[in-house]
Amino acid sequence: MLQKLGQITFQNRKWFLIIWVILIFIFSSFAIKLPTILSGNGFEYHGQYIKTKKILENNFGQPKSTIILLFHKDKSINDFEWNTYIQDTFAMLHKYKSITPIDRVGMKKGDYAYGILSFNKDPENLQKETSHLHQLLKNKKGLTVTMTGEPIIVQDLNKASQEDLAKAEMIGLPIALIVLILAFGGIVAATIPLIIGVVSILTTMGMVYFYSFTTNLSIFILNIIPMIGLALSIDFALLFINRFKEELNNHPIEEAIHTTVATAGRSIMFSAFCVFIGLSGLLFIKIDIFQNVALGGMTVVFISALSATTFLPALLSVMGKKINHLSLFRAKENHSSIWYQFAKGVMKAPILMTILALLLLLGGLIPARNMVLTIPGIDSLPPKYPSRIAYETFKTQFIPKDQRDEKKVVLVIETNGDALERNNLEKIYKVIQKLKKDPLVHQVISPFSVTGINDPTRLSLLVNMNKDKFAPVLKNSVSKNKMLVQVFLNTEEHSSKARDWISKWSQFHFDDVKTTFDGQIKFEQEIFTEIYKKAPYGLLLIFLSTFFILMVAFRSLLIPLKAILMNILSLGCTFGIVVWIYQEGHLGMKPVDIALILPVFVFTLVFGLSMDYEVFLISRIQEFYLNTGDNSLATVSGLTYTSKIITSAAAIMIVVTGAFAFTGVMPIKQLGVGIALAIFIDSTIVRMVLVPALMKLLGDWNWWFFGYKRKKKSAL
Repeated sequence: MLQKLGQITFQNRKWFLIIWVILIFIFSSFAIKLPTILSGNGFEYHGQYIKTKKILENNFGQPKSTIILLFHKDKSINDFEWNTYIQDTFAMLHKYKSITPIDRVGMKKGDYAYGILSFNKDPENLQKETSHLHQLLKNKKGLTVTMTGEPIIVQDLNKASQEDLAKAEMIGLPIALIVLILAFGGIVAATIPLIIGVVSILTTMGMVYFYSFTTNLSIFILNIIPMIGLALSIDFALLFINRFKEELNNHPIEEAIHTTVATAGRSIMFSAFCVFIGLSGLLFIKIDIFQNVALGGMTVVFISALSATTFLPALLSVMGKKINHLSLFRAKENHSSIWYQFAKGVMKAPILMTILALLLLLGGLIPARNMVLTIPGIDSLPPKYPSRIAYETFKTQFIPKDQRDEKKVVLVIETNGDALERNNLEKIYKVIQKLKKDPLVHQVISPFSVTGINDPTRLSLLVNMNKDKFAPVLKNSVSKNKMLVQVFLNTEEHSSKARDWISKWSQFHFDDVKTTFDGQIKFEQEIFTEIYKKAPYGLLLIFLSTFFILMVAFRSLLIPLKAILMNILSLGCTFGIVVWIYQEGHLGMKPVDIALILPVFVFTLVFGLSMDYEVFLISRIQEFYLNTGDNSLATVSGLTYTSKIITSAAAIMIVVTGAFAFTGVMPIKQLGVGIALAIFIDSTIVRMVLVPALMKLLGDWNWWFFGYKRKKKSAL
């Protein structure tokens, strides 16, 4: 089938190129628009948290979005100038619903003050309003006002993501070009993979734009697609061009294209399928960001494989021997190269090499057991952003440590009938008393604590007798048959104890009342629960599909089993090193928790990506084995012929993904480092040492497949 594709591509090469140019032009126009429709960090799960949030909006008048205005004055500014500046600012904002420091006690403290603007729109839909606010808000000498809050942070994350993408490309692409020149020895051959990479990314981003009509797209997708697409498509092009140049030395252009599509094209299809399946495992997790990355990643894998097996061969068919133009140096013959000597060295001491490789991998794995995961928040933004500085200042100045969002749970208690009736108040009081007895509860704020009346009967009587007096006090905590209660816990930030606590209480059933929970802790608990619950299904899909794909590709049971076990080991080592760098604060890093997306994304992405090298290496070994029937000779020959290409491909992946280590958005920084580390470990310790050593030790058993006998061809 692939040989037929090679024939069709060569015969219709100009038409293939014309079609691709048209597709690139169309999708590029939509790719430019993609950043304008991205919103939020993608951590949205449609569970109890969302339902309770709707109750708070509909029954208690809580806005969908709020923007905090943080005011600051120098010591030289007197109180009159200070108050005038605040009043004048809110006078300009009269069209917006607001709470000002003049209206409410406690919103001014020393040299700081804050106000709140409320909106009935979701944070991602406030671009017009925030743009207007940026125009209105003016600083004066000694007086400043800064916007912060979720809508501003979302927009700044989008901006930071675009800046990071540009920065990573500026770092990664020039170095990738150098690696390609070293791999091919010429400028023309080295430039083509970069062209294929850009084509794949632009086409994919244009296609992903249309996904926005049916799903919410996270701002992180702006980094994920180029990270995967550029690395993968360059890898595919590198493999294809390398084989084409080999074939071109001994055959005419047409035959070289046919053979390259049939051999390198096969490897590309199998490896792309492995990556595709790996990413599809994310679809089990019903959280927006995982769905986004699955859809975007699967699309970019498909486009990368398609461009490598249609656009690239059509381009090479037109170029022919011009692929060797602008050569800078000539590569050494494989049998005399360093890779041949390295392959022979590994094969001479397979037991020693296996032990050393396993010790290195297991040693790196140790820190992974202490990994602390967290959902990306305000700390995802680079520290220089004013919205982050303002939010952290606001928390420090105005929110007591024991009443911050990471310790706060909002509980809505729903009764049959008016919540302020005596019988219902007694039921609610029992719930509150039960909560207070929990050792993890620090404080409970409810109508009982606000009014100072802890007797349900007395409170019901007084409220009904003096409705006008109690109405202002209770308006924000009681709405018909619903009462809002705030619970503060004795836990650390992003605590697993807090998540376990709210998970337990969310499942607890009280007599005759219904309870639902809101707050940052509930939000985090639902996200973690969904991942822990659904991730095993994704892993099972990845393991089984990878096993069967490789089993069919190589007619072997041991090769796919070894590939899966070695991938798990190398990824575990990667997680351990990432924990050592970021969480434990080595190599000059400030200690920070690991982004929740890292282990899930790195596992699903790299498990598939690392199969590139497995397929590249084992495919070539299999070719030699079918020709000679000698497992040792085939392993040495396969390693010799693929080592250079695997090393070059890995170097490009490391450069492209590792470039994100120099960016500012912390989850993307960690993700880039994680993928780069995983690829480095996989392409060196695993593919170059552990795989050939085990191939040598297991001998012909590598190729056992239910008694299937391979026909030996003439020796090399």
